[in-house]
Amino acid sequence: KEMSPPELSAMILQKLKQAAEEYLGQSVNEAVITVPAYFNDAQRQATKDAGQIAGLEVKRLVNEPTAAALAYGLDKKKDETIADYDFGGGTFDISILEVGEGVVEVKSTNGDTHLGGDNLDQRIIEWIVEEFKSDEGIDLSKDRMALQRLREAAEKAKMELSTVLESEINLPFITADQSGPKHLQKKLTRAKFEQIVDDLLQRTVEPVKRALADAGVEPSSIDEVVLVGGSTRVPKVQEIVKQLFGKEPHRGVNPDEVVAIGAGVQAGVLAGEVKDLLLLDVTPLTLGIETLGGVRTALIDRNTTIPTKKSEIFSTAAESQPSVEVHVLQGERSMAKDNRTLGKFHL
Repeated sequence: KEMSPPELSAMILQKLKQAAEEYLGQSVNEAVITVPAYFNDAQRQATKDAGQIAGLEVKRLVNEPTAAALAYGLDKKKDETIADYDFGGGTFDISILEVGEGVVEVKSTNGDTHLGGDNLDQRIIEWIVEEFKSDEGIDLSKDRMALQRLREAAEKAKMELSTVLESEINLPFITADQSGPKHLQKKLTRAKFEQIVDDLLQRTVEPVKRALADAGVEPSSIDEVVLVGGSTRVPKVQEIVKQLFGKEPHRGVNPDEVVAIGAGVQAGVLAGEVKDLLLLDVTPLTLGIETLGGVRTALIDRNTTIPTKKSEIFSTAAESQPSVEVHVLQGERSMAKDNRTLGKFHL
């Protein structure tokens, strides 16, 4: 059976709803859901749809780095500029924020919605497949059952290599040929792992530089670097962060839990239970309209604090034109066709 991403997300949300109801002993019908900061409008809408399918009224979508900053900055009395480096299972986000005295203000955000821990796992799988092929002459990438076992083994090895220098991958009866069953036994060192994922980890560098430039701050001006997401446990990731910012990242928060805690804080604000807290977020991508010649004309630049509004006067393309179609776009490309359509309407 094929399922859409919102349907799959809804199943997870239903499970969380059930767990919350069992723990609290009452029904839970409202939710604050976090999303990667660099999600576009369609991805955000799909997340809201998932909440609806799960029987939840989605009161607010909060960007994950912002949620992490809420959890981190809740008790901060003095102003701090923080970098939130969020490397999760499927996405990477970097946000520069100012926190202090009950205000959390996002200055800039950037990221890659197709880069995460899953990609690191996939590289390990590819390495195992190649090694097994050269040893046994059998291609495991065509075997769905074997691939599922490889996926689990790859994630386990990746996690182990955050604390040890070598991980043993041991999968008995992984496949069979005419001569009988085959067993897979391989040692993966941390050095080899870092080598096969290096280009993926380097892909986090450019978004960090862009976010710093957009916020108008130097790496040396960052007071704390907060690590979010399980992939930040990889030692090489921590090394890259240290090189980028010239300081050790902050280790006082649990990278797996801090976003959920921040979502809880935001829920408390909406329910009126948490007071004296102001959250100022930004639009991650530029918003504009299509103008003559298929050009995208920017109206609201990326990293503008929201809510916001912008007015601009445009003339019609032809004399005595009775109506115009307004094509609203989201993205950074100069041509309209290369950006994402948010909607169209006639005037």
